[in-house]
Amino acid sequence: MKFTPSTAITSPKVKRVGVVGGGQLAWMMGSAASKLGIELVVQTPLATDPANSIASDTVLAAIDDVNATAELATRSDVITFENEFVDLDDLRTLENQGVLFQPSLSSLYPLLDKYVQRCYLQDLGLPTPRFWQWDCSQNLPLDFPLVIKVRRHGYDGQGTFVVKDSASLESICINLKGVALLVEEFVPFDRELAVIAARSAQGEIAIYPIVETQQENQVCRLAIAPARISLEIEAQASAIARTLLNSLQAVGVFGIELFLTADNQLLVNEIAPRTHNSGHFTIDACKTSQFEQHLRAVCQLPLGNCDLNSAGAVMVNLLGYESAESDYSEKRKQLAQIEGAFVHWYGKKVSRPGRKLGHVTVLLDEEALEHGRSPAEAIAQTIESIWNAN
Repeated sequence: MKFTPSTAITSPKVKRVGVVGGGQLAWMMGSAASKLGIELVVQTPLATDPANSIASDTVLAAIDDVNATAELATRSDVITFENEFVDLDDLRTLENQGVLFQPSLSSLYPLLDKYVQRCYLQDLGLPTPRFWQWDCSQNLPLDFPLVIKVRRHGYDGQGTFVVKDSASLESICINLKGVALLVEEFVPFDRELAVIAARSAQGEIAIYPIVETQQENQVCRLAIAPARISLEIEAQASAIARTLLNSLQAVGVFGIELFLTADNQLLVNEIAPRTHNSGHFTIDACKTSQFEQHLRAVCQLPLGNCDLNSAGAVMVNLLGYESAESDYSEKRKQLAQIEGAFVHWYGKKVSRPGRKLGHVTVLLDEEALEHGRSPAEAIAQTIESIWNAN
């Protein structure tokens, strides 16, 4: 039987959701929680973290503080995660005491270490770039260019290095001596894609339109929905998502990053067991945002409709380009004047290069899509010219 998601709101069995992490992903759950009649309780280290402004209650503590998570559990019906910077072995003690985590700790175990994640994907028969576990004391298993990644705690380009020569490798090894690493082949991809997919505890799966992403220094610059891909590639990407989520018995939203090569081969790059930056367009462009979808899954509500409200959308990240303290109010006003634009500001007044301070989503009509990729990229260039202007 084909699953048809429903947007109907029913009374949730779960009333209070604990969220480990208080950044912008938790903050963006706020409006969805209000819509569903759910309260959010956040564990985060700083009172100034974005999600504190929408939380019903807060546990001020480090993300990996298991005692704080135990306290979070006393104030919540279920606990979910905004990021992966947790100690699963410590959390297992709480799970054994009856604390409910969604996604479950067992579904997170194969994913948090990038080398273990790749091995898991390989065992599932899913295609990935060639990879090896490695440390700086070993000979390299392949020639330049290549990619080196720290196995834990890397994000937004931190801990990922495209290595083109011996001099660059030597510099990286000085900084990463003794760190567990993954080395992989460099893939000269045609484009990068992302699948945002959700699975419920009952095995229902809902998949959003596949998006094309563009990176800058390994940080997502923009996402275009829907991606300009064939129906065959779309089906393959969706099948990868279904295989992965069913194998993990996952509950919640997961982000799956893919490479599409010039000869139309899909390779899985990385899996994020949470809501994902490439899915931010869903807030304004889809009938159910990825944040509402995640809460629906963890609160045992029917999954929502993933369809677009418009012909398409482009989402552009507002990345810090300087070290400063500012809310950039004038630039935000200019961005809001773009036709069809929705500006989301995360409330981070401290800027540093590459930090995600907000994003802008612009809805596209059929006429724009008929001209291919260029209208979306032209809009992105307009947004970036306003944002980066001195």
